[in-house]
Order: sequence, then structure tokens, then C-alpha cells
Amino acid sequence: MLRLTDFIIDCPDTMALAGFYAEVTGRPVKDGSDADWAGITFGEIELAFQRVDEYRAPTWPSAEHPKQYHLDFEVDDIEAEQDRLLALGATLQRDNVGAEGYGFRVYTDPIGHPFCLCRNKGVVWNGDEPVWPSKS
Repeated sequence: MLRLTDFIIDCPDTMALAGFYAEVTGRPVKDGSDADWAGITFGEIELAFQRVDEYRAPTWPSAEHPKQYHLDFEVDDIEAEQDRLLALGATLQRDNVGAEGYGFRVYTDPIGHPFCLCRNKGVVWNGDEPVWPSKS
């Protein structure tokens, strides 16, 4: 059996970055988080933040120090979410949203990790779960 349990992000300040993503996702920072390791739980998976001395931020979109990963967040209202995330300290890097309001926007978190807000045509939400359109 193989089960994904953690997605770990290197950073210089675990509690600051965990706090940012806690605000982004509306989920609390896990009890017991500290300066070396902090987490946010999503069911059986933890988004974790690990302190790294001499952290170097990605230089996306440059390949000098590549991004190595990014997170995608599907949203209903990309404009409202953008306003909220910019107020939390995110920075808009690239806008790929078309005239109909579908597509994605690339942001960086306060220490340079890229992530995207996505609005895909045909996706509807059932509570916290996206229901993707059938491909038939």
C-alpha cells in the first residue's frame, strides 16, 4: 500500500508560511507546530512547512533556481479570491484568465513559492469537492 501523507515545503520561517496558507485555505495550523515544522491538515494529507537554513526562493519563471513544484487552487470567483490573497501578501505574477473568466493566474507566496488560482469551465462544486465535467 502506498499513501501520500505529506507535501512538504521548505522555508525560512515555518509559522509565518503556515499562517499564510492557513489564511489562504481557511484551515488552521496544526497543534504542535513549531519553528522547525508546521502543518495544515487536509483529511489524511498534511501540507507541511520545514525550516531550512539558508533558504533560497525559486526564481520562477527563470530556470536559474526553478520552482520545483506549485499548488493549484480551484475557485468559484477568481477576482474575489485574488483580492483576498493579495491582501494576505501574495503577489500576482501572470494572468492567464480569458474574457469569459476561465483559466488561471500564477501568484507567489510571501517567500517566492508559486501557486495558481484556477477557474475551469464546467466545474461545479458539491460542498468542498469539485465535480469535473464528463469527457464524453
